[in-house]
Amino acid sequence: MIKKLILKQWKYYQVLLGLFIASDLMANGEQVFGAQCARCHTPQEMTRVIHDKWLGKSSYNFFLATKNTMPSESPGSLSDQDYHDVVRFMLNKANVDYKDNSSLIIDENITLREPDVLKVDIEWKNFGGKLNAQRYTPLSEINSENASNIQIAWRWKAENYGPSPEIRNVSMPIMRNGKIFIGAGATRNVVAIDAETGQTLWMWRPNEGERFENAARKDSGKGVSYYQHEDGSNSVIVVTPGYYLVSLDAESGLPNEDFGKNGWVDLTKGLRRAPDRELDIGLTAPAIVVGDVIIVGSAHDVSFRPPSKANVKGDVRGFDAKTGELLWTFHTIPEPDEEGYNTWFNDSALYTGNAGVWAPMSADKELGLVYLPVESATGDQYGGDRHGNNLCANCLIAVDVKTGKMKWFYQLIHHDIWDWDNPTAPIIADLPNGNKIIAQVTKQGFVYVFDRKTGVPIWPIYEKEVPQTDVPGEWTSLTQPIPSLPLPFEKQGVTINDLIDYTPEIRAAVQELIQNYRLGPLFTPPSIKNAADGTDGTLSLPYATGGANWEGSALDPETGILYIPSQTRIGLMQLVNEPESSDIKYISGSSPPPSVFGIPLVKPPWGRITAINLNTGLHQWMIANGDTSKEILNNKKLFGVVIPRTGKPTRAGILITKTLLFAGEGFGGDPIFRAHNKLTGEIIAEIKLPATQTSPPSSYRINGKQYIVMTIGDGKKPAELIALALPSL
Repeated sequence: MIKKLILKQWKYYQVLLGLFIASDLMANGEQVFGAQCARCHTPQEMTRVIHDKWLGKSSYNFFLATKNTMPSESPGSLSDQDYHDVVRFMLNKANVDYKDNSSLIIDENITLREPDVLKVDIEWKNFGGKLNAQRYTPLSEINSENASNIQIAWRWKAENYGPSPEIRNVSMPIMRNGKIFIGAGATRNVVAIDAETGQTLWMWRPNEGERFENAARKDSGKGVSYYQHEDGSNSVIVVTPGYYLVSLDAESGLPNEDFGKNGWVDLTKGLRRAPDRELDIGLTAPAIVVGDVIIVGSAHDVSFRPPSKANVKGDVRGFDAKTGELLWTFHTIPEPDEEGYNTWFNDSALYTGNAGVWAPMSADKELGLVYLPVESATGDQYGGDRHGNNLCANCLIAVDVKTGKMKWFYQLIHHDIWDWDNPTAPIIADLPNGNKIIAQVTKQGFVYVFDRKTGVPIWPIYEKEVPQTDVPGEWTSLTQPIPSLPLPFEKQGVTINDLIDYTPEIRAAVQELIQNYRLGPLFTPPSIKNAADGTDGTLSLPYATGGANWEGSALDPETGILYIPSQTRIGLMQLVNEPESSDIKYISGSSPPPSVFGIPLVKPPWGRITAINLNTGLHQWMIANGDTSKEILNNKKLFGVVIPRTGKPTRAGILITKTLLFAGEGFGGDPIFRAHNKLTGEIIAEIKLPATQTSPPSSYRINGKQYIVMTIGDGKKPAELIALALPSL
């Protein structure tokens, strides 16, 4: 008995001794790393190296590799014990499983195994998260129980990225291999940032000279793209303000010499230009990379007041991701021998421009299709020089990734004169009810839902008669396509009942005001200033800015619920004749939208989030996004009036996780980031930010920790990128 007891105690002491030895070895390993390795490497960097290159390989070989290469100035100069200890330290930091002993020799048959799935990095790979543009992550570490505890983990400032401090950055950060990639500054620098610490790893700046000075789109852009080569190397893809396509090495930030000309492809070459017109084209949205093809769209100057009816055409092109070689071109405005040319009367397709894809795209790799949300043709609110329905402007188009051939299309607006172009990436999803869909959210407040393989509408879309124009020279379609489901997520059209009536004084002022303007249902056309009926234009709801816009929506693939942030704001469509400004008979006037006593004309909510179940097409809920502003609460004309939570008419970006819906208020709103119950919209937590959210948020996990990242700005101080996370234990 005594013998057994002594033996048991001895084994216990052996365990304790082993723990003490292991602890000592680990402490020594950390010290060695700090003294010999930290000059060039971080533990986070070594974790990524181990995950990328050593999983499934021999830990003994990792020991030898470390000994033969570190320290860089004197490899092999440490003792075997020190190398053994520093290897143990790095392996433990990497959260991998391995076996060894306390001796100096590591068994060469011992291999690294993949860590617990809960600790595997989950990336944010593309604009919108994945090619499907769902803006969804399966992460759940941040949930309803702890969301109120999240805090700023790190801050990255953009104040030195450009000729002047950038105060508004809308670039959605992507995360690959432990690095965040983002655009920064007016010159659209590309920056790589450590996803765990916020440390700048490298920066690349395009030097475009005069090309930049004349660029149509000068800003940080809405994001960058990523390409993984067959050999394991990676590239960051960016479209510059001067409209070049550039491929950068993801590790160094240097241009890839094998791509185009020393990493650059001139996107202005091969464009169908209008004669005697300055080049008016660029792109702020990231290109989309599908397989080995980079697909690039275009954005023009805002076309409310175009100088000419003729402009460069917004063709979409596919390039080889390895070489930059042009693979195909898709004509959004058809040539005479192409489908749709007959929808441009009087050969107007020959000179009309725009009809580009300025919004982000989405893709289905299995089907080999990329989906193009095409914008309006020149100009935005007058189409008298382009009679007809104008295919493929305002279409959702499925194009073969490899060939650029159109597989199907659907035109969402015929002959657009409202600037209701497709503003956001269509969302791809396999719904719980079995439907394989693509959903296009629009400025005018509709969601159009199709079978993504065939283009057949999930619910009937009816051609319905709409009001007709009386503007001289203009042409309007007799009907427009109206989806039966889902029902609109925004107010559409303007009637007296839609306008504010908080007090008799306010109602009287509104009634007097609207005598100056035309009101009507959705698709009421623009009208001219000083019209024969005494009006000065048409009040439009939604206006050209939406409804929804480029910030887009998000979809929960587990439930099939679509979440759409939008703004409810009346705009003024007022046409003027200014031959000194344009060869187009009418262009948009410059009068601001009217208001009464500083109060928006339309009843709130002015900013909202709507949840729609795409299994049924029915609305789940709608909430106001944002508290009532101080300007409204302190308005003397509203003294004593009880006003419901109004929301703010801003550009909110949203994120869906496994557990929550996250939403900020967007530029111009308050610096508040909210976590919502996905099923009800109820606010779970409110997190105060240093400034207002300006980009849609991304989320990822690295080394077992979930982060939510977004750009912020208040219009006064330089823009920042911040990371939110739960506090470390």
